[in-house]
Amino acid sequence: MRHLISAFVFLSLSFCSLYSLAQQKFTINGYLKDAANGEAMIGATVYIKELNSGTTTNEYGFYSITIPAGNYVLQYNYIGYKAILQEVALDKNYRLDVELNAEATQLNEVEVVDEKDRPAAQNTSMSFNKMDVSTMKKLPTFMGEVDVIRSILLLPGVSTVGEGASGFNVRGGSVGQNLIYLDEAPVYNSSHLLGFFSVFNPDAVKDITLYKGAVPAKYGGRLASVLNVRMKEGNSKKTEVTGGIGTIFSRLAIEGPILKNKASYIIAARRSYIDVLARPFVSVLKNGGALNFYDLTFKVNYNFNDKNKIYLSSYFGRDNFLFSANQGFSWGNATGTLRWNHLFNNKLFFNQALVFSKYDYHLQFGNNSQNQFVWNSAITNYIYRPDFSYFINSNSEVNFGGEAIYYTFEPANASGTTNGVPVNVSLDKKYNLETSLYASHSLKVSPRFSIDYGLRYSNFTLYGPGTQYYYNDTVPGVRKSVVGQKTFSKGQPIQTYGNLQPRFSFKAQLNELSSIKGSYNRMVQYLHLISNTTASNPLDVWTPSTPNIKPELGDQVTMGYFRTLNTSKTQYEFSMETYYRATQNQIDYINGASLLINRYLEGDLLSGKGRAYGLEFYAQKKTGRFNGWISYTLGRTELSVNGINNNNWYPTRYNQTHNLKVVGFYEINKRWSFSSNFIYTSGTPTTFPTSRYTEQGILIPYNANNSRNNVTLPSYNRLDIAFTFQGKEYNKAGRKRKNHDYWAFSIYNLYARKNPFSIYFSQNDVQTLPGQPLVSQATQLSIIGSIVPAVSYNLKF
Repeated sequence: MRHLISAFVFLSLSFCSLYSLAQQKFTINGYLKDAANGEAMIGATVYIKELNSGTTTNEYGFYSITIPAGNYVLQYNYIGYKAILQEVALDKNYRLDVELNAEATQLNEVEVVDEKDRPAAQNTSMSFNKMDVSTMKKLPTFMGEVDVIRSILLLPGVSTVGEGASGFNVRGGSVGQNLIYLDEAPVYNSSHLLGFFSVFNPDAVKDITLYKGAVPAKYGGRLASVLNVRMKEGNSKKTEVTGGIGTIFSRLAIEGPILKNKASYIIAARRSYIDVLARPFVSVLKNGGALNFYDLTFKVNYNFNDKNKIYLSSYFGRDNFLFSANQGFSWGNATGTLRWNHLFNNKLFFNQALVFSKYDYHLQFGNNSQNQFVWNSAITNYIYRPDFSYFINSNSEVNFGGEAIYYTFEPANASGTTNGVPVNVSLDKKYNLETSLYASHSLKVSPRFSIDYGLRYSNFTLYGPGTQYYYNDTVPGVRKSVVGQKTFSKGQPIQTYGNLQPRFSFKAQLNELSSIKGSYNRMVQYLHLISNTTASNPLDVWTPSTPNIKPELGDQVTMGYFRTLNTSKTQYEFSMETYYRATQNQIDYINGASLLINRYLEGDLLSGKGRAYGLEFYAQKKTGRFNGWISYTLGRTELSVNGINNNNWYPTRYNQTHNLKVVGFYEINKRWSFSSNFIYTSGTPTTFPTSRYTEQGILIPYNANNSRNNVTLPSYNRLDIAFTFQGKEYNKAGRKRKNHDYWAFSIYNLYARKNPFSIYFSQNDVQTLPGQPLVSQATQLSIIGSIVPAVSYNLKF
């Protein structure tokens, strides 16, 4: 397989080098940075007017463009910044590092990008969204706090099963089918406070990108999407302090130079204080209980010279729900990333990363050490990732590299103690190695037609030590029985899987303002999130592929039409995408499955196929005092698993037929601005009993026809509003203030809608007369059923 990838790279380079034979060419490269703080600009454009072509900066702000000798004018652009024109007499290779200054007023622009394409640098990206942190800060917020996950829920194709649900769903995928990166480190639980907030501190975040389709070959490991969150590098010009005091928590970030324009740092922290404020009034909190979360984000970088730069970043966060000093549960993520950027020559850019990631949770009950239950679980990753980018010319770029991930799964380190007698119910750890190689080529075939194509190969092996159980083939939908077992020694392979994952996308430019795009990609997922609850929760279990659990496979095809409309004062963007994803080896569960601390878990799992298809509409007004966007998704997600729903297709728990979001911003004046968002979604499916019977006066509901998700809950809708009041720009003496502050006022769920999260049935407590039927009742659970006002104060100096 290594030789196949090498041949792919060689042929791409050889094919494109033919362009260089016609005449002498030279290379212009460098970095684009923010003039105010030295932050690298991701996705900035470099446009050459004379050639009507250009390029974009990569994740580190680097660009390289090779063109024939001659005289040119280069235009450097980034949304919200003043463009710079640079004249170049190109008769040799040039290094041009450029710093851009922000526009005086940025409130008139919404910085949400539906695709990477810009008139200055067109490419084949689709099913791609990028949201700027400044736009996130304008959105109405829950409890006054800016949040990454809640912000991307306003994009097309992204949804959730309800308020308080951890994670998000993309184009009908489950929460566990999203690959989430924080500075290249995977994050396995992206939520604080059971889903109300995300683990990403907005003061430390620089860039958020979401791939829903047309996923580049460098990414793999999940079926539905890739969310890439990149941290700030830290202000290399001056020291800055950013903070905020809100209804739920406060935050503080400090960044600045270690050596000016050479090395910088950022450190950001948050902590909620519900338990601190409530402790005098709540007896549980007085006796050692806790209800809080906190996180700490840190990053430092050092620029050795023009060709070498290193980064070190880390994150640590934790949630605590303690009912007393000895009872409750907690969970958290810890990550660390060490990266080295190296420029081999004018065209070859190299990044390598060493990554650590761990997610764990702790559960404990009992009054004392003589009578207690303790459960610890964790998943730990060690990752090495080398990536190369070779910029052949303005029409061609090759990317190639690899990845090696070593996993340690600890499903349960658990024990119970009764009257001082311990019982160990721990499960074996599992050890896995996943290795991947990839190569891709971006080629502008003609001024109107471009393609991206790539190939990724991954290999996944489960190793000992451990005991592997084997199960019988039984009636579908019925628990399987163990028919054999085998013990493996340390380092002995138990099961190996290998998969090729082709990627292809194209763009056909109809004219300067419109294009048609299409893509196909295959994704493979070797890790599985085991959860049969309404929404993902911190105690869900991750498990690897084994002889009994095959890797999940997904093939997605997308087609789209994209249109830009420019007037003298306003810019509009429209897009329409349709998608279809077919999946294999999807996991579901038998009725009554036992998923937690179950040595024979694999006997309760079922496997089948899935399909997700839909149509996404997106319209955005990008400029002017009034701007915003509308997104609408019409979609369906279904599974077909033998033994469930009489072997017929059935909707998943996170299926939503209609999903509408309307987001608006209005600048009232220089100090006051208003924003609002409205959300309407169809209800999600759930399973209701179809019959009932009584046993000794107890009503027992049951599903007589073995149906799954046979009822749809009522629809969800919500309106949020927010006002932002900017502090004064000048003091009383007429001098410009050194600090910048603002107040954010928001109302979540303005008309107090009681949106259903679930509906459950129970027997009526009223005594029934002899001979009369027992009475049952349905109860609707709403997580938030009232208006939630909030205020926060934010400061930067």
